[in-house]
Amino acid sequence: MEEADFERVARDELRHLEDALADVDPDDVEVSTSDGVLRLDLRDGTRIVINSHRAARQIWMAAISSAWHFDPTATGWRASKTDEELRSTIVRLVHERIGLELSL
Repeated sequence: MEEADFERVARDELRHLEDALADVDPDDVEVSTSDGVLRLDLRDGTRIVINSHRAARQIWMAAISSAWHFDPTATGWRASKTDEELRSTIVRLVHERIGLELSL
């Protein structure tokens, strides 16, 4: 995938996530963005950081002493090591940490 194509699809994915979280109560999940980094601060103190990594052509996510590297595929962003999908991983983490059901 060309760099410009990657930047477009990664930017679109991060924007989708931010838009999908816009209606979530900020007391549950505070959403912030800065320089292409999406940060979710959960009410229990958990922080989830999601950003595109241009050189690797991946979206990287870090949370709870773990890290994921998601590759763009025809079926979404998939973790290179575990085949987890980005959106469902975020949904799972938020539910496990604070019991909130998200729809991404």
